[in-house]
Amino acid sequence: MQRERQPATGEGAGVRFAVGTYIFGELQPDDVALVADLGFPGIEPYRQLIMPYVARPRDLKAILDRHGVAMATCSNGGPGQATDFIDPAARARTIADHLAFARDFLTVFGCRHFKINLGARPPGGPSEADLQAIAAALNELGRATAALGIRLAPHPHIWGPIERPEEIRRLLELTDPEWVSLTLDTAHVNLGGGDPLELIAEHYDRIVAIHWKDTRPEYRGYTGPTPTREEHARAILYRDLGAGGVDLPAIWGLLRERGYAGWITLDLDPPRPAEGEGSVEEKLHANLRYLREGLGVERL
Repeated sequence: MQRERQPATGEGAGVRFAVGTYIFGELQPDDVALVADLGFPGIEPYRQLIMPYVARPRDLKAILDRHGVAMATCSNGGPGQATDFIDPAARARTIADHLAFARDFLTVFGCRHFKINLGARPPGGPSEADLQAIAAALNELGRATAALGIRLAPHPHIWGPIERPEEIRRLLELTDPEWVSLTLDTAHVNLGGGDPLELIAEHYDRIVAIHWKDTRPEYRGYTGPTPTREEHARAILYRDLGAGGVDLPAIWGLLRERGYAGWITLDLDPPRPAEGEGSVEEKLHANLRYLREGLGVERL
């Protein structure tokens, strides 16, 4: 099933930019106000950081509506939700938990896709049997969320079971494009040894949402082993847009050429002032400036 596309009528026709709320930590009403003040039309929360609202989504929707901000989607994870997509014995609960969240939470906000992380990476990386187990679970879950009008969009993530480019490609081979799409993150693909521009071009019709963040310039074209959590603790791996590890101008050009009409989420980590990143507001201003001046984005 091919998703509907809007015709390209100008720069970034149909694209909407969201702020990933991981940058704030636990989401507060003032954070939504800041997103709105900066002109972003959407947010993308993480479930574990909005737990007070999980059982009362309409309270959160009222806050968003008051500021004219939409929810692009909400990531999975956090207390009370199973996230083991590999163990066949855990599959039924994982699927049930995710389907309940899609039905009871995402539909309240009119979300059209469900971005999910896939749990912990097996020691030594996933086997073919692991990949087939993940794919089977995603196919089943995706078929169920489609009935709610929501596209399932797993998110390859370093330190998760799907991080290397060959793993992404194999997962897409094993999953049914009618039920399973993709949320591609430029930095995670880059740090996992892949080329985000190449993967977007190659699998464009499977991509329903994109996360943007950058990496250090030395990671441009990187194919080596995935950096470790310890390396990330020493110096942040995820950099502001324009840092140079990811060819964002080329990616933006490709998306414009193809008439991409989905969400692009600036999925940034909380700033590390000791590494020169300033405050949350300063970090968001810097990335907004790159969109405007570095890429020529006129409409968020």
